[in-house]
Order: sequence, then structure tokens, then C-alpha cells
Amino acid sequence: MKDLTRFGVDLSSARHISTDDFAVLVKQGCRPQVGDVLIAKDGNSALDTVCCVDKELEAVLLSSVAILRPDPTRLNYQYLKHYLSSPDVVEYLKSNFISGAAIPRVVLKDFKKAEICVPPLKEQARITAILNTFDDRITLLRATNATLEAIAQALFKSWFIDFDPVRTKMEGRAPEGMDEATAALFPDALEESELGWVPKGWRMSRLADLTSTHHGSIQTGPFGSQLHASDYVDSGVPVVMPKDIKDRRVMTDSIARVSQENADRLSRHKLIAGDIVFSRRGDVERHALITQREAGWLCGTGCLLLRPGKSWRSSTFLSMALDAAQARTWLVQHAVGATMPNINTGILGSVPVLLPPDALLSAFEDVVSATELQRSHNSSTAETLSALRDTLLPRLISGQLRLPEAQALVDDV
Repeated sequence: MKDLTRFGVDLSSARHISTDDFAVLVKQGCRPQVGDVLIAKDGNSALDTVCCVDKELEAVLLSSVAILRPDPTRLNYQYLKHYLSSPDVVEYLKSNFISGAAIPRVVLKDFKKAEICVPPLKEQARITAILNTFDDRITLLRATNATLEAIAQALFKSWFIDFDPVRTKMEGRAPEGMDEATAALFPDALEESELGWVPKGWRMSRLADLTSTHHGSIQTGPFGSQLHASDYVDSGVPVVMPKDIKDRRVMTDSIARVSQENADRLSRHKLIAGDIVFSRRGDVERHALITQREAGWLCGTGCLLLRPGKSWRSSTFLSMALDAAQARTWLVQHAVGATMPNINTGILGSVPVLLPPDALLSAFEDVVSATELQRSHNSSTAETLSALRDTLLPRLISGQLRLPEAQALVDDV
């Protein structure tokens, strides 16, 4: 289920099996086909995520995902995806077709009885075209953000992992792609340290020491006794959970929310720009850098909140350093727990970080700040488009909004 998104199947972090097992499962019908609609059927997120299969996938499905294969002469598969994503439809399906108290699940023989609205195919195609306009724009914004991230990561790797400017100066040449003032911030020699060979004069620190020096903190998110399932509401202040963390960012596709009253009650856990939120269990190496967009949201249950401190110069640098292979491996190796890896404030505070001079941190932040700002803006725009799409969706499906009116709204956007 974790590999399903509103915009398709994301196999970047999927688990793998042998080719022999794959062949067996293909014969059993577990491989999706182009034109299928996939829906999460087990667990707390059952029926929350629906996506289309628009291209051939070298993948098979676990039993927690159901395949819906519509008759193309009666039902447009993309229309079905949008239809099953409508809040009203999701509520209807959850109320009638989820069973099991401990582990909610959809029983497919019962799910087949679900009633759906099926307008003529031409009407389905027109509705789908309007809704796809929003999804296409959101997909483009996400792709742009991925490119911006790749640019920032390449610069970070060159400066702080491969030490390209230092090695270039060691060869008696001027570093390329930077002005003299920035080049002067890099030494022209390496020295041995507990982290291996590093630029001369750079120092190793622990996260706990870093936050102490810069008046920051490391704390645990609210425990279950502070935040109950009954506290979550449809609209309110977002709460960042481990499931919302991906690629150093907060994803809002299925983010939980609480009332402003509860957010104020848990004000100790309110986020500010520059914070870093870690998953406390499971994939403990994952984290999200908090931007201005998420300021005022809450750090949720199952997370650790790292606040570098007001005087710290570059949260972007720290986030990328903690996302580097060496730091991720360190966290996994030092996590505790036999069945599921866990980290705590002590473990997170012990993570070693190589620190360049403050002036170089400032120079790096100056270079990447525009990239980070654009990424945040794109994410906000995508969120706005998602909200508008979700507002139009039930009105289009129910016929409350006529297609010409909807098209005019799309054109305005």
C-alpha cells in the first residue's frame, strides 16, 4: 500500500522478490495491467488511496492491494479512479464495506456490491479530462521539485561529500563554478578524522552538541495518551506522521488534522521553519525538513523533532547531511528493537555530523535558499490545486456542476 499514490504507483522504495517468485505470482493474476485501478484494502488507510495503472509495471501486488478491472465499454478506468477518490464516495464505502476492529479490511466479495454512479462514457471522458487537468499540473509541479532537489543534492555532494573544491585547490587549480570569495572558504588540504579524510579545519560534532550550542532541542512527538484517534478531524491543523515523510519533505496526500483547540493544547509540538522531523520507528533514517509552508503544524505521534536552534545557519545543510548515506546507515545500525527498529532522543543526539566553517554554511544556504523557496512555493500551489480538484470532484460526479462551468473554472486556474 505504501507504494500507491494518487498519481500512480511509485516503485522507488518497493520491496523486491526473486524472478521465480515473480513468475509464480504473475500466473496467479497478481500483476496489474494497463487500465486497472488499484485500491488499498487493508489497514488504517484502507480505501484512502486509489490510483490508475497507465503503463506496464514490472511488479506484482500484495494482498493488501485490490485490482479493479473495469469493462472499458461501460466504464472509463480513469473516471473510476476519480470517482473512488471523492470524499463522499470514500465515506460511503468505508461505512459499508470495511470490517475488522483490530485490522480494518475490505472483503472483496462484499465490495463487489458497492453501488457507483455511471454516466454515459462520453460524459465520463469529459469529467475525467477536467480532473486530469489538475492532476497533470500537480504532477508537473512535483517533477519540477524533484529536479530542484537533484540540483541542490548535486551541489551538496560536490562540496561536502566529495570535497571537490578542496581537491581542486590541492592540485593547484581554482574551483570551477564559484566566485573567488566562495572558493577562498575551502581549505587546500585534507586531514584524517574519525569520519575519514576530511577538509582541514572542519570539525566533527554530535547533533546533541550542535543543538545545545545553538539553543535548539531534540524532543519526542506527543504520545498516544496526548493525542487520540477521536481527536482527528476532516479540516484543521495538519499533524506530521511518519507516513507523511518522503524525500526530505512532508507529503499532504493523506495527512491527519486536529482542531485548533487541540493544536494549542499541544503547542509544545508545533513546528517552525528549519525544524527536522524524523520517523521514530520503522524507517528511522527518514526525515522531513520543515519549510514555511508547514510552520504552525504539529509534530505527530511516532516522530522525533530536531530543532537546530535560532543561531544555526543552514537547516538545508543539516537535512542533507542527515540524508547522506553515512548518516542513514549510522541511524539504522544504532536503532534498537528486535521486531521494529526504533530510535530515541539519545540515539538521534549521538549522530555524528561533519561541520564546515560557519561562513561556508552561510554561503551554501545563500545558494540553495532560492531553490528551497521555489520548492515550497510549488508544494503550496500543488496543495491549492488538490483542494480545488477535490471540491469540484463530487459536484462533477453528482451533476451539481455542469461541465461548461467546470471548464471555465479550470481555465481560470
